[in-house]
Amino acid sequence: MRTVRLVIARCSVDYAGRLTAHLPSAPRLLLIKADGSVSIHADDRAYKPLNWMSPPCTLKEGDGVWTVVNKAGEKLIITLEEVLHDSSHELGVDPGLIKDGVEAHLQELLADRIETLGEGWTLIRREYPTAIGPVDILCRDADGGTVAVEIKRRGEIDGVEQLTRYLELLNRDPHLAPVKGVFAAQEIKPQARVLATDRGISCAVLDYDGLRGIEDDKLRLF
Repeated sequence: MRTVRLVIARCSVDYAGRLTAHLPSAPRLLLIKADGSVSIHADDRAYKPLNWMSPPCTLKEGDGVWTVVNKAGEKLIITLEEVLHDSSHELGVDPGLIKDGVEAHLQELLADRIETLGEGWTLIRREYPTAIGPVDILCRDADGGTVAVEIKRRGEIDGVEQLTRYLELLNRDPHLAPVKGVFAAQEIKPQARVLATDRGISCAVLDYDGLRGIEDDKLRLF
């Protein structure tokens, strides 16, 4: 069973990669998730970490120093001064987010009319299973390339992060790779659009009534 580990420690953190960053010494929560990600949290910013490393990455624990390295060679160096808590917990298999009625219906409608994302697009399946939860829609574009579609009623940054995790996992499958992403929602927040664009993910604004055949059924794909 894969576990999640929670460590509360007084520590400083240094990041070395495309840029450098330093977090001075302070008590922080270190979260090591079952997917291999490592994130550093303070008692503010809601769910957002101060710094993090997304999988795939490796964690090496030395004498008072943790070094986290990703496949690009970027590093998080965590210098532990005092460990206040260290525990691991088995969370089991997560059933995934249960969508509300509108999101579920959007998924059903878009799957039935997948060609509205692009001429020649075809559906592979809805709720495509992965180790970290089901992808809303997996399909192929007109060139035969694999596309993962994440559907939200309101498109925010956490939805882009969710799709990013799916893409990282799907692109490890040689039968599917390369896999592109489409973030689809009735409304997409500007910050989410910027993040999606930065990660090479397309955005589609969904017209719910249009998909139901009440109005113009065109999607705006960016």
